[in-house]
Amino acid sequence: MSDVFSLMDEWGPERVVCVSDSRTGMKGVLVIDNTARGMGKGGMRMSPTVTVHEVARLARVMTYKWAGVDLFYGGAKAGIVADPASPDKEAILRAFVRALAKEIPAEYVVGLDMGLTERDAAIVQDELGDRGAAVGTPHALGGMPYDELGVTGFGVAEVTDAAAQEAGLPMSGARVVVQGFGAVGHAAARRLVELGASVVAISTVRGGLYDPDGLDVARLLKLRAEAGDDLIAEYGGGSLLEPGAELLVPADIVIPAALQDVIDEDVATRIQARVVVEGANLPTGPGAQRVLAERGVTVVPDFVANAGGVVAAGFAMDARYSPFRPEPDAVFATVSAKLRDNTTTILAEAARRRTTTHEAAVALAQHRVRAAMHLKGRLPQSPPTAPILL
Repeated sequence: MSDVFSLMDEWGPERVVCVSDSRTGMKGVLVIDNTARGMGKGGMRMSPTVTVHEVARLARVMTYKWAGVDLFYGGAKAGIVADPASPDKEAILRAFVRALAKEIPAEYVVGLDMGLTERDAAIVQDELGDRGAAVGTPHALGGMPYDELGVTGFGVAEVTDAAAQEAGLPMSGARVVVQGFGAVGHAAARRLVELGASVVAISTVRGGLYDPDGLDVARLLKLRAEAGDDLIAEYGGGSLLEPGAELLVPADIVIPAALQDVIDEDVATRIQARVVVEGANLPTGPGAQRVLAERGVTVVPDFVANAGGVVAAGFAMDARYSPFRPEPDAVFATVSAKLRDNTTTILAEAARRRTTTHEAAVALAQHRVRAAMHLKGRLPQSPPTAPILL
């Protein structure tokens, strides 16, 4: 229990709810970080390696992400310790949300994260008998499948374009690396090609692929639909790379859009790009962020870069009990406008403060959260403790 207490600081978490089920073997956790600006909202992931600390870190990112785009929900995250490829996935998922029936959707609304799909969101709604229990459901159920639409990846590409402009880097012909060709990475690559960039390297869990003359993204998208992560072997061109090597190839822009903690201080010293856009959550730590800043590399923090999904989720939250679907065109337009504006604001603020972009972004988000906490009488009565290290 002391380990859980160590997660707590002046911002949260407000609640950590651990649940289990002996029949299915389900184990999971819900972390509601800070609800000063609204009820808890964030993705739910499924992985054999999920930990309470991991989910708490991600819940804090959600607190900052909602505040960063100035939408009025609070940070929360859920995690299930299970293999998403398991034949028992549905039973485990149903057991998890059933165990949290008091919290969902009264205090937390499920979104999609690693290991879960639009169909899983539909299962959550079915198990709890409440259309408002989850967002990101399939189109056939009146939802807005923003993973399928590629909203988060689209936003990452829009942010990349804005950051490149600030760095004096033309997008036309810019060499881009996309680590991770999943829900976020493939959509980002597609949009980047539309913006004139050349995607020179990608990766999946099977390894990386590199071509200095540019990869055929349209073909990669087709292969992804047909072969999934095996697209690397099916592509039949370019050079194969060991996992992680794609971050270090000659490029103008690197987009880590896979896992957390992939860029440490050593990797940060060797990245050749001028711009790093964090498509994944928590791909860098404070040490790596300082190294990149000292080298003059423009970095767009995760909760600024990948906030397209939360903007889409905001639309979906508004439409949970409505007979009408949100209009995708309106969602894409709002994502582009909000994320581009946030990017230029954070880069300018970091330059003014002479801090890393992460420090500037966190300061802005904390200012907004603190204002809400003050108005609701939630400010601490004693000196703040050390924050959760992102």
